[in-house]
Amino acid sequence: MQTAKSNRLIHESSPYLLQHAHNPVDWWPWCEEALTTAKHEHKLILLSIGYSACHWCHVMAHESFEDEATAQVMNDLYLNIKVDREERPDLDKIYQTAHQLLNQRPGGWPLTMILTPDDQIPFFAGTYFPVTEKHGMPPFKEVLQRVDAFYREHPDQIEQQNTSMMNALNSMTQQHGDVAGIKSAVLDQARQQLGSQFDKTHAGFGKAPKFPHPSNLERLLRHWQQSKAIGNEDTDALKMLRMTLHAMASGGLFDQLGGGFFRYSVDDYWMIPHFEKMLYDNGPMLSLYAQAYSYLHDPVFARICHETAQWIMREMQSPEGGYYSTLDADSEGEEGKFYVWQPDTVKALLTPEEYDVFAEVFGLNRQPNFEGHYHLHVFEDLHESADKHGIGIEQAMELLDSARKKLFAVREQRIRPGRDDKVLTAWNGLMIKGMAQAARILNEPRYLDSARAATHFIQQQLFKDGRLLATYKDGQARLNAYLDDYAFLLDALLELLQAKWDSAMLNFAIQLADALLAHFEDQEHGGFYFTSHDHEQLIQRPKSVMDEAIPAGNAVAAFALARLGHLLGEQRYLDASERTLTSSMTQVQHAPYAAAFMLHTLEEHLYPPQLIIVRGNENDMENWGAELEKHPHPRRVAFYISDSETNLPGLLTSKPAQAEQTIAYICSGMQCYAPVNTIEGLRQSLQD
Repeated sequence: MQTAKSNRLIHESSPYLLQHAHNPVDWWPWCEEALTTAKHEHKLILLSIGYSACHWCHVMAHESFEDEATAQVMNDLYLNIKVDREERPDLDKIYQTAHQLLNQRPGGWPLTMILTPDDQIPFFAGTYFPVTEKHGMPPFKEVLQRVDAFYREHPDQIEQQNTSMMNALNSMTQQHGDVAGIKSAVLDQARQQLGSQFDKTHAGFGKAPKFPHPSNLERLLRHWQQSKAIGNEDTDALKMLRMTLHAMASGGLFDQLGGGFFRYSVDDYWMIPHFEKMLYDNGPMLSLYAQAYSYLHDPVFARICHETAQWIMREMQSPEGGYYSTLDADSEGEEGKFYVWQPDTVKALLTPEEYDVFAEVFGLNRQPNFEGHYHLHVFEDLHESADKHGIGIEQAMELLDSARKKLFAVREQRIRPGRDDKVLTAWNGLMIKGMAQAARILNEPRYLDSARAATHFIQQQLFKDGRLLATYKDGQARLNAYLDDYAFLLDALLELLQAKWDSAMLNFAIQLADALLAHFEDQEHGGFYFTSHDHEQLIQRPKSVMDEAIPAGNAVAAFALARLGHLLGEQRYLDASERTLTSSMTQVQHAPYAAAFMLHTLEEHLYPPQLIIVRGNENDMENWGAELEKHPHPRRVAFYISDSETNLPGLLTSKPAQAEQTIAYICSGMQCYAPVNTIEGLRQSLQD
């Protein structure tokens, strides 16, 4: 039972919910008891969804949820439910969609919804509301009083609107497709749409706020590679990709001292970010920069990978192995305070030579760019600074690196932003994939060790009786896993297996794939529901096809199942992937650029990936792997399996007839070619 100074959230494990445990608001977690109580007391449900690193969630909490007068109105008129969107993405997906339907514009966080008590259907939606009138918005408590009065006075209108809402939500999950609709033209349409949205001046897509959109950038990379392979290279796609990667790497979106990417840029220039750092952004960004480096060999891209991976291991990996979720935007009550500088402070910490180069490169000799302070953003090329001071580029790099290290050491002594230290299975999958790719491409074993440690943590703590759990905090794993948990982790395991073969990991991947088919697949229409068949019944079962901040679960599931199907020769997985594609194409064709990851899956369906199995002596296989890394291709998967491995399925059972011999088996789709037993033969096969 909660104390007089706390509410029911005091018993929760979510850091976000615990932040509200001492509000005067009589908060409930989302649970059957809360829903039953609302129905019994005929009270509207006020549903508030947010997360711990959300700046405006903190603002609304401080203004309204800590305000006694506002809390009194909330408690008198509503049953108040607080949800961590990171723990309950199922609820967040449903009610964000409802916000879009009600207001004809996207939602966000904090998400504020009013639901009817009998059925949890939303009839009023908003995001942040102020405690007093400002920005043309009425006070929150006045909004609540008006909504409650309208509900009591106009029940027929509410009922009619709720019926329309449910019809709209149901129609979204009843998509039908046709295998004939799976055509390559949609790949070209996506490329054209991305080109039309590209910011030719500052890079990226559209205007502020600017998000990284790694799936869209990977789409450009894949399109460029495919166009190059058929002799009609799309150099504009490459320019868009390269320009955006450099703009983000040199901008304030990237933490220039500590590594890692912030959430998004509030301006067109990639200069000032929203300062929260999310695991789910940095996993795909690490993957993207690693892939870009493998093709373009740009040392900037390698540096971004190293600094991001090192930040992850230093600040975001638990001693048990799992990756934490987020870092707050705020510290000491101010957004960005941990990251910004004043020139006098910097000058006192550096030598004159270091300061001159650092100040010019990062703009400390200009006007402040963030609320009277300086957030580091590259304004001047290091070569220009070196020329200006009559020094070589190597000396300039040494001065800059020395300055960065000194400032980083000082920054480490500041009061840090809060960290949400729950471990989410889905987000760990995204980071495991990024770390595994960076390990393989950059030949950095530490990153592989980190990724494997996170995977083992999930196996030990979040995988019970053949099923995943979604979240872990303070020794407790809980909540049935969602589609994203299975799909992202399966995709990550296939990357881990490419970096280092482990038969136990393959068995884990097979278990996840089978669980996907058994517990999530829509047997009638194809594709996968976001929640499992035995999940709590909500007002909708979403089927995510379009990418959001993270790739769509259906897209990643279809992609990973197809690759696993080719690896094992398992038709069940290939068929499930095709059914997902078929059921998704109607949505994809409406806005191809917004379904970039599903287009990766489509591309590999139309042009099956090249599968290479290298078997032999482990030391010898390193040379074969090095040769393959010289010829990267986005639709190639390669696995290096010692000839001592036994009890392997399908093609994997093949191995050299003679000891100390290494052989590569090469297949494309359902067709395999004669094995090659020399690196020269492998090189020739890659060029054919």
